[in-house]
Amino acid sequence: MIGIAVVGCGYWGPNLLRNLKRLGECDVKTICDVDADRLADMKRLYPGIETTDDFERLIGDDRVDAVVIATPTRFHFDMGKRSLLAGKHTFIEKPMSVSAGQCAELIAAAERMKVTLMVGHTFVYSCPVRKIKQIIDSGELGDVQYISSRRLNLGLFQKDINVAWDLAPHDISIILYILGEMPRFVACQGKSHVAAGVEDVTHMTLNFHNGGFALIHNSWLDPNKIREMTFVGTEKMLVYNDIEPIEKIKIYDKCVKKPPHYETFAEFQYAYHYGDMRAPYVKQVEPLQLECRNFIDCIKTGGQPESNGEAGLRVVQVLEAASKSLRNGGGEVEIAAPESGTGVR
Repeated sequence: MIGIAVVGCGYWGPNLLRNLKRLGECDVKTICDVDADRLADMKRLYPGIETTDDFERLIGDDRVDAVVIATPTRFHFDMGKRSLLAGKHTFIEKPMSVSAGQCAELIAAAERMKVTLMVGHTFVYSCPVRKIKQIIDSGELGDVQYISSRRLNLGLFQKDINVAWDLAPHDISIILYILGEMPRFVACQGKSHVAAGVEDVTHMTLNFHNGGFALIHNSWLDPNKIREMTFVGTEKMLVYNDIEPIEKIKIYDKCVKKPPHYETFAEFQYAYHYGDMRAPYVKQVEPLQLECRNFIDCIKTGGQPESNGEAGLRVVQVLEAASKSLRNGGGEVEIAAPESGTGVR
């Protein structure tokens, strides 16, 4: 039985705790938080689990094999590194840390201690996202020309990170997972309306080496909750609406074609194709359940999580470039090519 400790029981920690409790191969030993009221709430829900506000005592506990960190982003690096160097398998919520350099340190610590390092990119484990990757890899959409993503809502406002660092990791992790490559250039513009210096609306663009293009719009200042991605291919188009209860994926048999050849302007006409729409069946499983399962399985087998440290590093590289672009007025920022062996071109 794998002993687990959950650090942080604010917004997301309780969801991780609930899913870990459902797994038979692990035993949640301890919940850690500095807020006594939150710990008291967790104690009422789970009376058999110990609570503490002492992180040092937690990572020194021999009964704890793995630590799940769901704290504010500014604590991810310090807590993650101390957990790894204590020989604990470590799960860190997104974003992995506040810089690519810190992410690289965490990866090195995990390799040195021979423990599992996983990052909470929940949507990589989403059944609709996996279905979309399967559809795109099959060639049904043709060549993907561009991706448009909107992740908007009213709040929750953060104090230590802007909306891009809060919401865009979901969009970026999905795009990198589906396309299997890093962007070459990132550009980002945004505006702070509520808290000075903390952008609550951003618009990010990713340009890929093969000509692919992605748009990511994030906002904490929108009247409606929107979770929608559009994939436009040369043959078909696909819309993924994560808020839709049943038909989360819709494939539209629509495209536009240029004539293969023409001799005069009068002969030049775009061909617009309009066909049927279909909504493929997608099994409904909570992504967080699959994510927690992957973490436990990798601890048991020594395998690499699908959202491993390298995946966390790549997302932070994109976010760092976006932040630099924000400071430079929205100009393009180049991302250096990743080292070989990262699994992403």
